[in-house]
Amino acid sequence: MKSIIIIQARMGSSRLPGKILKPLGDSVVLDYVVSRCKLVESVDEVIVATSSLSQDDTVEQWCLQNNVPCFRGSEDDVLERYYKCAKLYEPDYVIRVTSDCPFVDYELANDVIAEMKTNPADIVLLNGKLPRGLAVEMISFSALEYIFNNGYEPRHREHVTYYAYEFSEKFKATTLTVPEVKQHPELRITLDTYEDYQLCQAIAQYSRGDKLVPSQTVVNFLLEHPEIAKLNAHIEQKPVI
Repeated sequence: MKSIIIIQARMGSSRLPGKILKPLGDSVVLDYVVSRCKLVESVDEVIVATSSLSQDDTVEQWCLQNNVPCFRGSEDDVLERYYKCAKLYEPDYVIRVTSDCPFVDYELANDVIAEMKTNPADIVLLNGKLPRGLAVEMISFSALEYIFNNGYEPRHREHVTYYAYEFSEKFKATTLTVPEVKQHPELRITLDTYEDYQLCQAIAQYSRGDKLVPSQTVVNFLLEHPEIAKLNAHIEQKPVI
C-alpha cells in the first residue's frame, strides 16, 4: 500500500497574504506543516503542491532549500493540480493536508492510515468533530481520479475532496471515531486571518518553538487558556459555493 501526503500551499490569500511563509516559533508556518507530516508513519513521500504563479516562486524556493519535493500547477483548478501531482507518484492512497494548518494532527493521521489498512475503502470519514485545522483526509487514488474526471462544478475544482462528500453514495467509506478528548469543534487552530496568526504564535511560544508538539497538548493549552482561544473565536470560515 503506497501512500503519499500532498500539502496544498500558496502565497495568495485575501485575508492574510503570504501566510504560509510567515514566521512561527523559530521557523515558518510551512515548515511546521511539513515537519509534522514527515512524522506520519507508512508514508512514502511528502510533497508540496503550489501554483505556477510567480508569487509562488518563493514556495518552490523554500522547498528546494529544505529538500522537499514541490509540484506546480493550476492556481484556480486545485483539483487538477492535486490530481496531476498525485499521478506522478502512482500512489494507492493520498493524504490531503493544507498548508494553513501548522498544528495538523500527525497522530490522528497514523490512526487514519491504520483504519484504511484494516478496512480498505475509497475514503476515511471521521466520526466526531475536531478543532478546525487538525484533521487530515485520506482518499484512494482511484477515487481521486474519478473525482477529477467527474467533478465539474467550481466547488469541486476548488475543494479537492468535496465531490466525495456531496456524492457519498458513489464511494466506499470507512469510519474512524475521533478520541473524545479531541472533540472540540469550538476551537480554531488554522491560519486564515491575523487573529488566527496571533493564536498560532501563542501556541508556538507556549511550546517553545517545538514544531512537533502533540495536537492534544495544543488543544489542552487552549482549553486551559480561554483568553487565547477567544482571539479568533469570532472568525467565520468561508462558505463553499
